[in-house]
Amino acid sequence: MTGLGAAALVAALIALPALAEGAKADVLSARLADGTEIARLEVPEGNGWCVVWRHSVDGFEVQDCYENRGGRMVLVTSLQPDFAAGLGHIPGRGVQRSDGQGGYLIEGLDEPVPGNAYVLRPGGPNVDHRLRTADSEVSLSRLAPRARVTLALTPE
Repeated sequence: MTGLGAAALVAALIALPALAEGAKADVLSARLADGTEIARLEVPEGNGWCVVWRHSVDGFEVQDCYENRGGRMVLVTSLQPDFAAGLGHIPGRGVQRSDGQGGYLIEGLDEPVPGNAYVLRPGGPNVDHRLRTADSEVSLSRLAPRARVTLALTPE
């Protein structure tokens, strides 16, 4: 897969078509430990988002992409330009392919996230953890650097 092919795949995973009038989407929210909501993104069934950040040592961008499958948060792909500290492919967990630019795209992970939520501690500005959809991007590192943030997919 070429670099452009990997980019197109990621773009397709996070594409958000317009909702039919009156239809409701599930919501991806980011909340602090005290319950304060710092981000809220609509994610219709079959659409997705990525958690994007810069590797804290080597500085390249990493992407873990999820999809809303019937109201379930499912990890679908991981794009890693290098297998630096803390990154890599675990045999039997998805299929590793070249991204065409010297990096790795791990496809077919298809791992439901237990409880439709997980805790992330966004890094500082140099790491810049972000939530990305086809039409928006929210920097969790700007809003809550080094804080405990729960990412959850819930019904509207």
